[in-house]
Amino acid sequence: MDEQSFVRLLEDVLTPDTERVKAATTKLRKEEFKLPVSLARLIHVLISHESAPLRQLAAVEARTLIPRHWKALAEEQKSHIRASLLRSIMEEKAVLVRHSSARLVAAIAGIDLGDGKWPHLPAFLQQAATSKDVSHREIGLYMLYTIIDAASEAFTDKWPQLLTLFNQTVRDRESIDVRVNTMLALSRVGLLLDAEDEAALAAFQVTLDPMMAVLRQVVEQQDEDRTTQAFEVFQVLLGCDFVVISKHFRILVQLMSELAASKALSNDARSQALSYLMQCVKYRRLKVKALSLGTQLTTNALLIATEVGELHAEEDDDDSSPGRSALGLLDAMAQSLPPSQVIMPLLSALPQFANSPDPNFRRAGILALGFCVEGAPDFISIQLKNIYPLVLQLLLDPDIRVRQAALYGLARLADELADDLSKLHETLIPVLVRVLDEATVQVNNGVDAERQLDVIKGTCNALDAVFGGMEDVGGIYVAELIPRLQRLLDQPDYKVKTAAVSATGTVAAASKEAFKPYFETVVHAFSPYVAVKDGADELDLRGIACEALGSIATAVGPIAFGPYVQPLMQATEEALHLDHARLRETTYILWSTLSKVYGEEFAPFLDGVAKALLDCLEQHEGGFEVEVGEEGEGMPGSEITIGTSRIKVASHDGEAKITLTRTGREVSVGDDEVVDIDDLIPDDDESWDEFTGASAAALEKEIALDVIGDVVSHTGKRYLPHFEKTMQLVLGLMEHPYDGVRKAAVGALWRGYTTLWEILEDGPGRKWEPGLPLKTQSRAELVKLGELGMTATLGIWEDEMDRDTVSDINRNLSAVLRSSGPATLAGAGVIDTMTSILISILAKQHPCQQDLGELEEDRGESEESAEYDWLVIDNALDVISGMASALGAGFGEVWKLLTEPVLRIAYSSEAEERSAAVGAIAGCMEAMGEATTPHTASLLKLLLLRLSDSDPATNSNAAFATGILCQNSQSTEQLQRAYPALLAKLEPLLQQAEASSSRDNAAGCVSRMILRLPSHVPLQAVLPALAADLPLRQDYDENEPVWRMLVRVYQEVDLQADWIADLTTSLVPVLAQVLAPPEEQLTAETRSEVLQLVRYLAERLPHLLQGNEALAGVMRGVS
Repeated sequence: MDEQSFVRLLEDVLTPDTERVKAATTKLRKEEFKLPVSLARLIHVLISHESAPLRQLAAVEARTLIPRHWKALAEEQKSHIRASLLRSIMEEKAVLVRHSSARLVAAIAGIDLGDGKWPHLPAFLQQAATSKDVSHREIGLYMLYTIIDAASEAFTDKWPQLLTLFNQTVRDRESIDVRVNTMLALSRVGLLLDAEDEAALAAFQVTLDPMMAVLRQVVEQQDEDRTTQAFEVFQVLLGCDFVVISKHFRILVQLMSELAASKALSNDARSQALSYLMQCVKYRRLKVKALSLGTQLTTNALLIATEVGELHAEEDDDDSSPGRSALGLLDAMAQSLPPSQVIMPLLSALPQFANSPDPNFRRAGILALGFCVEGAPDFISIQLKNIYPLVLQLLLDPDIRVRQAALYGLARLADELADDLSKLHETLIPVLVRVLDEATVQVNNGVDAERQLDVIKGTCNALDAVFGGMEDVGGIYVAELIPRLQRLLDQPDYKVKTAAVSATGTVAAASKEAFKPYFETVVHAFSPYVAVKDGADELDLRGIACEALGSIATAVGPIAFGPYVQPLMQATEEALHLDHARLRETTYILWSTLSKVYGEEFAPFLDGVAKALLDCLEQHEGGFEVEVGEEGEGMPGSEITIGTSRIKVASHDGEAKITLTRTGREVSVGDDEVVDIDDLIPDDDESWDEFTGASAAALEKEIALDVIGDVVSHTGKRYLPHFEKTMQLVLGLMEHPYDGVRKAAVGALWRGYTTLWEILEDGPGRKWEPGLPLKTQSRAELVKLGELGMTATLGIWEDEMDRDTVSDINRNLSAVLRSSGPATLAGAGVIDTMTSILISILAKQHPCQQDLGELEEDRGESEESAEYDWLVIDNALDVISGMASALGAGFGEVWKLLTEPVLRIAYSSEAEERSAAVGAIAGCMEAMGEATTPHTASLLKLLLLRLSDSDPATNSNAAFATGILCQNSQSTEQLQRAYPALLAKLEPLLQQAEASSSRDNAAGCVSRMILRLPSHVPLQAVLPALAADLPLRQDYDENEPVWRMLVRVYQEVDLQADWIADLTTSLVPVLAQVLAPPEEQLTAETRSEVLQLVRYLAERLPHLLQGNEALAGVMRGVS
């Protein structure tokens, strides 16, 4: 094809005629672009054609062909192209063409500079960047930006000169483009700087103040494009080695906070500033915490939140408004920063906001509380008594928008504090009923119908959340609520129907037997919804109806619900083929619920259920096609890396294209890099985000994995025909790019392992002996799954950066160690690896606990953590006690390595940390037995301190731990010396006026001390005080040592002693109480010992038992 025909094809690509565009594109890609001459022709068009759009197209297409054809051109031709490109780019007037040409030059430079060619290019760029012609400076700096990005190695020895240049050009007085292009170039330099090159760092940091000045200028001028570029620069710098911006970090955060708060600026700019602050909290949370920036950010965000628009608005612009972005920032801070920096200032401001005459402030206060509760539920739970009156007040606010916000905030509170709010039902539910009734009346009267419908939906959502934690008292309200919710089904608004249906299901599940009179009516009302096949809102309703019917099944039980199971399962089979993601997800959730209701009786449906769930796990997650040239012929089946995702080359279509699909998240590149990886990344940001983020398929897999865990656990051996394939697919998803899938896969794996263990070991319950080597060998299939599961788990646990995933791994490992014993620890190196990971978590050095590129000095001194940060450590302590349980005395060697980090937490200034660490120590000592002995001195020192701890949970755990230490340690002399001090510390706990776990554990501790060294305890003084605390009210487990000790005392002392008679007199009514209900007061073994004691006393001291009808009645009942 001649050059003119080639140009006409390019022109056809730009025509509005779809057929011509398609034909031209096909011919270019299938024929012309396979030839090296096409690259030269495209560059000639770029240089010489009069049409700017055609030059732009030529530049873009030429760049994609550089990796394929540049080296095939003759050297003389390449030399001419280099010179011509530089000349034309300096003369180009169209900004887009200049920028595309610059990227083309960068693509060539990326090859040539690495080959030692085009040596004069850096000097040319330097000259252009310092030219007196402002347009030359603009493009010269843009070219530097693109080339540093593409060929950074050519500039590593030129940082001093470049930074000197950039320090000048970022202050350019003539051109904002020069200043912004300089910022773009500096963002790339920041990524490449050596953190140990102090001179270069200092030179770079000098540019940060003028860069911030540029940002402020473009924002204030409301220059949208340059504002976006400037914000992106600072987003990039946030991901650099932190030392690059560390000295300016506080100023940067303050600047962004100021921009976000300024109502004079555009909403888009303010939202970008808030987005930057969210990234700071996410990736630099330790620095934000150390600088105590959270308090001011919280105060500012609360004020910005007063600008929140309509809650029902679905427009994208409103979703990204400053008000909503501020609520998102509060949410992020609550999850990442300590309560003192977020929740405390919020709660301090809440009364003022809630009582403000401005309804926008009242809305902002309750919405902020709702957004923050997920990040600090424990802290807010403690403060609920002060918050709750304000919540009730705002639910009845005269402004309907405030009521909407209060309902939304209440629903979020209930999601996290279900148990706490359920205790307040007597005042809360009547208020919600009143709000619902008033809104219903207004809708029926046609008054402000849209907002009133939102109030109705909000009330249903709030009821849904609140009743999620009301299992014991839900039935009180069923007659009041179900008829009201059923009447809402007559509303034409499908979202109202959906909210009412969902709330009905939750109320039913909480009401149990009390719901049965409404069962048939409700199921009949829901039946039409389960059959709908069209419409997005209608299908949403169908999905929620199916989920609600599952909740109803839990309320009425398997027999009553039996007639509806078959048609409902048929409906779910149909739902899978209606191409509606939410409907598929609710179908999976229904299967989970029904498997819990029916257990092994769910077996008739398992073939279909398993097939659908496994098909979901195997589904393709999307991808995109890219140009790779003929070199791509050998790539299918291999893997490359883009960003942090491992990408599999799935197919080649014979037309110089391959299809890429995501297969994992680890960085792994083959021996030969046959394509320029950067050129594979789509220019369309949304496509790339979808490819590397949480796709719709990934979100569906996450739910399917959770459901698989439920179905496998509840159907047990009935699931075995599908078990092997299920576990294969689950293991294959352990390294999925989306953290939600990884987390769910870990849970499904270990729930599957536990289920298989119970099946092969003939039922749940402990059937293993602690310690290694294993005392009994498991079946081969169980051993294999355990080895594969532990290998996969350790593979992600060590490097996992997602905090929630690490917490879930900890929870699952702790559970499987307690249920299945040491079998999973038997593999080579497993204990060593686990111990190493646990030490890193306890020391807060695990990747999930660190900021991006964090330096040790960036941490600051504060011990206080966000609740989610502490949860990682808390769950790690559970893994440690789980290991101790599995290894028994053999855990002593592991404990030597863990002693120092665990004791460090036990000496923490935070009560929650001290309590958890002492509790874990107690669990480890209990499992180790006499292997505790070498650690007696260090543990006594700690426990003597913690017995007087101001935190009740800590001194309670310390009392239990002290008793276990005295029971197990063989260091008799050390214990004898410590007994007087220990008894003195325990006395205040025994003398507490009210029943508590501290008092019960103190009684258990003293009992163990007597059993261990009776001669070192003054029994005549101690036992009457202990007897006064009986019966135990909270910690029934401690009845075992208490009564074992008393039985022994009565066997060994003189029964005729006066103090024994007094003791027996006080114990007789206690004996009657502990032998009476509730049965869980005593284990069967302890009950037998207590009965023997009663019979013994009846024989030896009958006069002391005579007349006690309660005890006599108990004895007659067991005789």
